[in-house]
Amino acid sequence: MTSRNTAEHTTGGGRSRWSDLDRPPLNAAALRRALVREGGLWTELDVVQRTGSTNADLVARAEAGTAAEGAVVVAEEQTAGRGRLDRSWTAPARSGLIFSVLLRPQEVPVARWGWLPLLTGVAVATALSRAAGVDTALKWPNDLLVTVGGEERKAGGILAERAGDGVVVGVGINVTLRADELPVPQAGSLVLAGAVNTDRDPLLRAVLRALEDWYGRWRATGGDPAACGLQETYAAGCATLGRRVRAELPGDRSLVGEAVAVDGDGRLVLATDTGEREPVGAGDIVHLRPA
Repeated sequence: MTSRNTAEHTTGGGRSRWSDLDRPPLNAAALRRALVREGGLWTELDVVQRTGSTNADLVARAEAGTAAEGAVVVAEEQTAGRGRLDRSWTAPARSGLIFSVLLRPQEVPVARWGWLPLLTGVAVATALSRAAGVDTALKWPNDLLVTVGGEERKAGGILAERAGDGVVVGVGINVTLRADELPVPQAGSLVLAGAVNTDRDPLLRAVLRALEDWYGRWRATGGDPAACGLQETYAAGCATLGRRVRAELPGDRSLVGEAVAVDGDGRLVLATDTGEREPVGAGDIVHLRPA
């Protein structure tokens, strides 16, 4: 494992990596053996103990030309992670899965690259259902939802950023975050949702294998979301569809309506009270409670 300027491979304060026995460290060597293979998507995998942002690290490497497609950076702790709209994303060390991957879908028109965060959401939800036994729903465009005590809670998120001739997709998932550690009361985690498995090694393997599978299917059709089944699968797992929502749009505008579809460009289509259908390509979506 090579050291990066932005990452530390030892924990601070002289604490042992095993200071919390409920949160053992990831096994980088075993992960590489399982995931990095000839002809596969994943070409390298680094686990760093602490970094500001795995997305920032991998974007810098991609723009410098020092990372190949399929590079994966995983952090045990992230101190300056960002979600959409520059919201912060932090959690206790080894309490979650925090990683970024570099993708270069050169055979896919750039206009279709907006499907990458949605594709990643489908892969993550599929993998967590199988490997953790947790029903994970998708909130458009990039939130991962679980049910805790009968309530819908955000347990993860996805952030995609352009990086040179590719895209870096970052994923953050709360795995063993306890109730007293939640950043906000509306947050959740796999353990709070009743996960049957919180061992992060098999969870990460499952997520990256599902991502490789969906990415391969999507790329093979030139990024056509209908032809590869992505559009239908996303819609089936999207908790936003069929709900009354408020879209908070750029320029301090908002739009209220029922979310009725995700179109071929990955946009959320709202049926407004005036009977019009309005596609939303960017914005913050708020699920409204039934009147």
